[in-house]
Amino acid sequence: MEFSFEFARSILPTLLQGAVITVIATLGGFAGALVGGGILSVFLRSNIAPLRIFAIGYIYCIRNTPLLVQLYLVFYVLPDMGITISALGCGILGLSLHYSTFFSEVYRAGIASVPRGQFEAADALGLHTTKKWMLIVVPQAIKPILPVLGNYLVGMFKETPLLAAITVVELFGKAQNIAGLTYRYNEPYLMVALIFLIISVPCSFIIRKLETNGNRH
Repeated sequence: MEFSFEFARSILPTLLQGAVITVIATLGGFAGALVGGGILSVFLRSNIAPLRIFAIGYIYCIRNTPLLVQLYLVFYVLPDMGITISALGCGILGLSLHYSTFFSEVYRAGIASVPRGQFEAADALGLHTTKKWMLIVVPQAIKPILPVLGNYLVGMFKETPLLAAITVVELFGKAQNIAGLTYRYNEPYLMVALIFLIISVPCSFIIRKLETNGNRH
């Protein structure tokens, strides 16, 4: 089947609508993972054994099961528990739960990069725990973790087509619908690839610049 530029142009607005949903799902999942990763990181450093064990068990389970299976579980199990949220909400929640395990590791590595002497100096000055973390630890830990989080953001964006499996009509879902209705597959899927590239490549370039600038200082 020949590629039709006219047909590709006609479906572009529909695909862009799907791209907006894709971006919303990515940013929502990223925000949720930032919070979830922080909670897991705190649990892992906690002196309370049940919290530490819960975090270790959660990370172990999530990292050893596919994201697609986790999305299905969120989408089908939550309604059975009396929790009803939209398909997009399930997608965002699934991405958040999955990536929070990786973000907790990023936080751990960032905190580990802060010299031990900084902790000891803060303790010697008698700083409260909150002040020690907010004024001393976090500002120094943020710089090395930003590029890593950026890479995960791009990775999450590229995994959003999985949300089509739980009826989220994002970019890939729109392309599937168009292909199913028209029996034309080249244009929608090539356009999807192009849109992903247009969004991903500049983001990757910015992240690379951040990483380069971070290494210089």
